[in-house]
Amino acid sequence: MYSFLLALIYIAFISLGLPDSLLGSGWPVMHGDLNVPISFMGIVSMVISGGTIVSSLFSDKLTRKLGTRMVTVISVFLTAVALFGFSCADQFWQIMIFAVPYGLGAGAIDAALNNYVALHYTSRHMSWLHCFWGVGTIVSPFVMSYALTNSSWNNGYRIVAFIQLGIGLLLLVTLPVWKVNKQDIQADAGGIGLTGALKIRGVPTLLTGFFAYCAAEATAMYWASTYLVEVKGITTEQAAGFASLFYIGITAGRFLSGFIMNKLGDRRMIILGTCVLSCGIISLLLPVANPTVSLAGFIIIGFGCAPIYPCIIHSTPSNFGAENSGAIIGIQMASAYVGSTFIPPLFGLIGNLIGFKILPVYLAVFIVLMISMTDLTFRITAKKDRRKEAAE
Repeated sequence: MYSFLLALIYIAFISLGLPDSLLGSGWPVMHGDLNVPISFMGIVSMVISGGTIVSSLFSDKLTRKLGTRMVTVISVFLTAVALFGFSCADQFWQIMIFAVPYGLGAGAIDAALNNYVALHYTSRHMSWLHCFWGVGTIVSPFVMSYALTNSSWNNGYRIVAFIQLGIGLLLLVTLPVWKVNKQDIQADAGGIGLTGALKIRGVPTLLTGFFAYCAAEATAMYWASTYLVEVKGITTEQAAGFASLFYIGITAGRFLSGFIMNKLGDRRMIILGTCVLSCGIISLLLPVANPTVSLAGFIIIGFGCAPIYPCIIHSTPSNFGAENSGAIIGIQMASAYVGSTFIPPLFGLIGNLIGFKILPVYLAVFIVLMISMTDLTFRITAKKDRRKEAAE
């Protein structure tokens, strides 16, 4: 039952990743049908991100009241309804309306399942959990491509909505399986709340580091193609294909990292990942005309990024206590969405002003901030543990 529950959680995380790359893959056609400028995709993504930030901040309260299993089921059904709404839309305002429940559902399931796996499973399973998110992001563009070839983008959303519905029904009928882990923290304790979590020593540095990492990851994802075209001079068609390797790199990296995470531990894996992605950033800085070097650089960055996000999340209960992890991970998810939402557009403005060749330096700034803040968090929490042991 323990392994079966883990498989269900992995499937639920595929459902989280499935819609994430639908908008980007379908928007080149969608914006024309909706009669809006192509830049309006940013508005839709901002509304979705706003919903995820709000639901992440309130996820601990919801989880304590309803339990992780019910939050997960409700969130999957909520995203299924939102995606079906997208599939029926023929006006931009309709897309905006359904973007709200989509964001709310995605943020709630993200925070709830991350906390649940951090509490009940090893760092290996956390890495594989995020690997399955990557599987979802890789599959959905193929679904949209099939829909665009044979019908319309609406049908692409409809197909994914039915997949989400199927996953929701599977999770609903298997609710008793969640009882295998008896320690799901629910309404028995009020929790520390958002304000209380922020007062815990080490939490502000953790949030800063997590914000910086997600800012760097999202910037690399969104601007890899533009960098290859504008700086390295390759065609847009080639760049689109090459940039997709970043997603494959981070997904494969999370799968492979799972085999060594339990041995090395969260802190060492974060340091190792930082060293690897730093090599990727350095390769982008090399004054080499051959674009293959830059291509390899983005793949290396993806591999380096792979263990960092899962390990930061997984280390939260051990650093701050299981009773506090729900609230802290909720805030972490919110800080992640803030970083991934606002920092990539900021790079776009800077790139337009001084050139897109600044991308490696931009990434390096956030990576330095990330590793310094996360390692400071580990030092702070280790010092608190030593003081506690001395007092006992």
